[in-house]
Amino acid sequence: MRLKNFSLSFGSQIFKACSDESRLRILHLIFRNKEMCISDLEQILDFTQTKTSRHLIYLKNSGILNTRKHDQWVFYYLKDEVYEIINQIFQFLHKDQVLKTDYETYKTMHSNRELALNKLQTRNWQR
Repeated sequence: MRLKNFSLSFGSQIFKACSDESRLRILHLIFRNKEMCISDLEQILDFTQTKTSRHLIYLKNSGILNTRKHDQWVFYYLKDEVYEIINQIFQFLHKDQVLKTDYETYKTMHSNRELALNKLQTRNWQR
């Protein structure tokens, strides 16, 4: 579902949420990977659990993210309604070196199967 009416109030919430570099880094990883859990974001970004959690709650309360729970993990994903605007923001930032480095770190950890999603998929496959 895409936004049919983009209000000033909702737009300001999104732009406020995107005004912090840490939140943009978190959003970028979630945007690129469809969903992420807090422990993976902590490892990739080298953030504390408190800092990561605080920013994820801010993004969720601003209407950008939603969650799904599976076993002990909570996965954060981008709401369909905001996909297009977030996509536009990251098109402007596609050459940013910090975001590129974050994504390279993700790919390295993913290939080494250090992320929760891989652990979860592997465990389900073995059943």
